Amino acid sequence: MSHPESAPHYHHNHSHDHTHDHAQAPVRVLWLAVGLTLGFALIEAIAGWFADALVLISDAAHMFTDAFSLALAAVIAALARRPADRKRSYGYGRLEMLGAFTNAVLLLLVCLAITYEAIGRLQAPPNVDAQTVTWVALIGLLINVLVARLLWPASESINVRGALLHVMSDILGSIVALITGVALLFTDWYWLDPLLSLLLCALIAFTAFGLLRDAAHQLLDGVPRELDMDEVRNALDAIDGVNRAYHLHVWRIQGDNIAMTAELELTDARDWTRVLSEAQHILHERFDIGHATLQPIFDPSTSTTEMPLQ
Repeated sequence: MSHPESAPHYHHNHSHDHTHDHAQAPVRVLWLAVGLTLGFALIEAIAGWFADALVLISDAAHMFTDAFSLALAAVIAALARRPADRKRSYGYGRLEMLGAFTNAVLLLLVCLAITYEAIGRLQAPPNVDAQTVTWVALIGLLINVLVARLLWPASESINVRGALLHVMSDILGSIVALITGVALLFTDWYWLDPLLSLLLCALIAFTAFGLLRDAAHQLLDGVPRELDMDEVRNALDAIDGVNRAYHLHVWRIQGDNIAMTAELELTDARDWTRVLSEAQHILHERFDIGHATLQPIFDPSTSTTEMPLQ
């Protein structure tokens, strides 16, 4: 027979005002990025149409998708700041993971569309206006680098990281378009346009699958990738007075906020207060787990003392 008792949570000492200001900044930056990306995407689409350049049209389509993704990330960043309520005890932070998952799927769909068009153009490469491609690609590269620089400070959020991944793929797209334009200024290798577009899609798809994997892992309450469950268990087992840790569950709530639940089998019930304090300290300092719920269990045959009241 055991006498379980829930332990109090270990909380970080954060300031709510600081959190609000930190969350507000990415929202403003994301909307600025939306404006820059959408404006240039429109220019690039028109230029690509008149230049008959797939590399510009595909990059413009990608940037339109990016503008939508950045807007989605901005909305989610704003919603994620909403406090917990009676129906969502952890708040709305997991919307960040959902936004990252959606952005990864959109990237893969764009890659499929560009690949389909590029394969057709490889069979019959059209003439491309090299000067237009070169100048538009150069301007696009500068704008995308600026947007990436704006988003980088907030990239610890998986939601912003998903939006940043779109922008980084746009930078690759601009580089590919620039290479295509410069090459066509001196050669008639018009097949280079669809070929480099296919290469761009392969690079984008590779990074999108990585984001999709990370977002799905978090949505499924997977153990944070930076943690080793065996190492956490061994650290708890090593606490004086603990026989063994049972039923460990570790998951990421949002951002760097990691939660955990576990049962600790005690040698002596009188050690619970000390064991609880030591376990919380280890989890916080060594593993950055700040939301731990620990429950003691013990066998009365090894201890005649009742569990102390908390």
